[in-house]
Amino acid sequence: MKWKINKKLITVCAVALCVVSGLAGCGKKENTTYNKIKSEKVLKMGTSADFAPFEFPVIQNGHKKYVGYDIMVANKIAQSMGVKLKVENMEFSSLIGELQNKKVDIVMAGMTETKQRKKAVDFSKPYYQESETLLVKKADADKYNKIADTKGAQFGAQQGSTQETIGKQDTKAHIVTEGLVTALTTDLKSGKLDGVVLATKVAEEYVKKYPNDYALAKVKIPVPQSLKEISIAIPKNEPKLKDKINKEITHLQKTGQLDQMFQKAQQMQENSGK
Repeated sequence: MKWKINKKLITVCAVALCVVSGLAGCGKKENTTYNKIKSEKVLKMGTSADFAPFEFPVIQNGHKKYVGYDIMVANKIAQSMGVKLKVENMEFSSLIGELQNKKVDIVMAGMTETKQRKKAVDFSKPYYQESETLLVKKADADKYNKIADTKGAQFGAQQGSTQETIGKQDTKAHIVTEGLVTALTTDLKSGKLDGVVLATKVAEEYVKKYPNDYALAKVKIPVPQSLKEISIAIPKNEPKLKDKINKEITHLQKTGQLDQMFQKAQQMQENSGK
């Protein structure tokens, strides 16, 4: 009888220990970016705000504010998560590193998925498809009609960007890089550069805003399909965050909101120059 009582006691203690251990495990949250965002109630977006209409600065009530298509999409994602959006502006070339260092939670900067970037971060499904073009001075609108015409020219491209890769691979020009697109277009205007390789929509906005200074070259720059698709960069091994972002992108695509937001961003860019 004594042995039976002790056996029951051991069994009860063992069960109790398992229950306590299970409860302790349930109470512990995984150390993920998604849980951090939900806990802090803030989604930190890294961007390079010199890429209108995707992201650009405006002055409202005496304060600088970052607006544009990417900001609008990020806001929708933040709302779907029940948190607020915080935009961190920095140079394009530092964005991936800041994401890896957990200084930001996502990166949206007209960014495409490349093999090199995929080694460091993951990407969402695409939310926009872009092409590339060559921005030139208005006087040179007819100077570059085919790739062969670019031989000996000096073109600019943003450091670390898809445009840098395409400029080096698909033109015969010497490529000069800068951290900011605005610095490149200033150098183009002053004659230090012969052209700037840019996303087509970005180049078109420059022509709209400064029709007496810039034009789009006629040369067609070949771009692989993989480098046309713009996606959101997210930290490695964050399936819950990736799934949440992808579901919201799908929702925005199906409801037509992505197109509406892009049109609104273009209008904002045009109005900002008035």
